[in-house]
Amino acid sequence: MTRRDIIAGAVAASAAMAQTKNSAAPRVWSGEYTARKGSVSLAMFRKRLAAPHAGEQPLPVLFLVHGSSISSRPSFDLTVPGHGEYSVMNTFAQRGFDVWTMDHENYGHSSRTDSNSDIASGVEDLKGGIEVVVRETGRQKVHLCGESSGALRAGAYAMAKPERIDRLVFTAFTYKGDNSPTLTERAKQLDYYRTHNLRPRDRDMIRTIFTRDKAGTSDPALAEFLADQELKFGAEVPTGTYLDMTSHLPIVDPAKVLAPVLLVRGEYDGIATMDDLADFYKRLPNGDRQFIVLPGMAHSVGLGLNRHLFWHAMHAFLTMPVEKPS
Repeated sequence: MTRRDIIAGAVAASAAMAQTKNSAAPRVWSGEYTARKGSVSLAMFRKRLAAPHAGEQPLPVLFLVHGSSISSRPSFDLTVPGHGEYSVMNTFAQRGFDVWTMDHENYGHSSRTDSNSDIASGVEDLKGGIEVVVRETGRQKVHLCGESSGALRAGAYAMAKPERIDRLVFTAFTYKGDNSPTLTERAKQLDYYRTHNLRPRDRDMIRTIFTRDKAGTSDPALAEFLADQELKFGAEVPTGTYLDMTSHLPIVDPAKVLAPVLLVRGEYDGIATMDDLADFYKRLPNGDRQFIVLPGMAHSVGLGLNRHLFWHAMHAFLTMPVEKPS
């Protein structure tokens, strides 16, 4: 693999992507929806610049897929008063996208069941949720961005429903998990994940998301605001994605991911090594692909101090000019 294949190091955040104290952000419209997976109710949330109306030209759709420990809105629509913009939904709605997210089964505002909410369950959630998006927007294809186990859900969905995918963004992704510090530590609890459908997820655990790889890559106040929002839903979350990531990898077959892919890794992320991600990247069949390493970032590139770099990289990828036929 050449240096051209992996774009590493600093990605300059454009002035248009930065939020400053003196700039007035456009007002954003929001709406709540519900998807169904049999008897399971899945809570969905949407943001865009203005309310939708009949006969309008559909906006490009960005659907955000949360990970194992935090539900959708604290992941992608977090407000941290006095600490700048953290909402990916606001950021991309203000730039002309129709932005959606969804709580998976047993997370956030969605139904509570006896399921462990593994990756396969998450794919079924996405099948229901994205059909709501298609119905409401008129868009037949969506951009899909998943974080951590959300990236595994997004990749598995893309294999199952390639006709619904425009462009894919995987952040904090893991392929085979070889030599992953995070997964090696997590696997010590494998017997627990196999025998329990829920695991503890308290304030201290939420704090470790931002300190386990590299302290100082996120604002210490962030974890407290995030925990305040997330613990409203209880102090336990499903074990299914942890079980999958410690015993069932690989879940996403790169040869079956046909859409353009942006693979994003924080410099210090311990969920996957560079070699693991490079192996996945080189096996992708679509020549329209990018692998970016963001400096000064750890696991959660959307909630780090340098989150503007992620916004810039994803925006550039999602607005790439259409390839001309040769």
